[in-house]
Amino acid sequence: MKILMIGRGVIATVYGWALERAGHDVEFYVRPGRAVAYGDAVSLDLFDARRRVWGQRVVEEWPVRYREELGPDHDFDLVVLSVSHHQLAEAAAWLTPLLGDAAVLVFGNVWTEPLAAIGDLPADQVAWGFPLAGGGFGADGVLRGMMLPSVVFGTFGRPPTDRELAVRQAFREAGLRIREQPDFRGWLWAHFVSDAGLHSQGLRLGSLSELAGAKADLREALLAGRELLPLLEARGVDLRRHRSGLLLFRAPTRLTASVLTWLLAHVAPLRVSFATHSDPDAVEPREICRDTLAEARRLGVAVPRLEAAEPHFAREGRAGH
Repeated sequence: MKILMIGRGVIATVYGWALERAGHDVEFYVRPGRAVAYGDAVSLDLFDARRRVWGQRVVEEWPVRYREELGPDHDFDLVVLSVSHHQLAEAAAWLTPLLGDAAVLVFGNVWTEPLAAIGDLPADQVAWGFPLAGGGFGADGVLRGMMLPSVVFGTFGRPPTDRELAVRQAFREAGLRIREQPDFRGWLWAHFVSDAGLHSQGLRLGSLSELAGAKADLREALLAGRELLPLLEARGVDLRRHRSGLLLFRAPTRLTASVLTWLLAHVAPLRVSFATHSDPDAVEPREICRDTLAEARRLGVAVPRLEAAEPHFAREGRAGH
């Protein structure tokens, strides 16, 4: 399969590497001038957990190919669109006239109605997924991150189409297990509020990485996530369909905070995932918290811990509004 990754962010790079190693033809679309700035290789330092529970460390220089132009007559089979949730609408609008006959994988957080979020992208060409990987580029240009052994794919109450199955197969060929979510809309929103709960308390300390080892703050983050569950119900999510994904927030938090603290200290992929979220100026954690709080206020759902954390993520002049 010929695959185009939009941008050279962490998710695009980690999965682009895995897909190319599986024999797929992978390129990156970047803005004009970025290819020279990036150079012809990416320095990787990854914990790859596809074959080993505790992860296998991969350190290498990976040669990559870039393109700075894209026309509708391209011959890509798949375009992977992994952007921050607040950039999805703009990215989808840009891609729509350029997509051609390719499938597009929307691969990341979504907080609005999914089909509305992609604008005029043809729905029959769209596959929906979520990465289970993370990391960050250091000041030295090295991508330090981790990749878990599975990825999440989903639909909205119907079986996957042949086109969607072909996208899933590409990821299987890369050694990744597929976790299916038939209520992907509910799953995406449940994941989003989970992120909001964690990030709201991480931002109080500076960043998510500061929660590792801070058991009391982790407990507050879990309680913040628990307070957001009524928001999901107010949006029409059937929480019974997402019991396993929400167990971390519904179980006794003194227990789950202790378990999570231990896991962050001893499980390398999880530790790396938290450690790489260390930028106190990162935009996406703040946007997640802002949009979650705005929706809670719109629907009249009380979220006291998220509201108390608002000074740490509010835009200037907006706290308390």
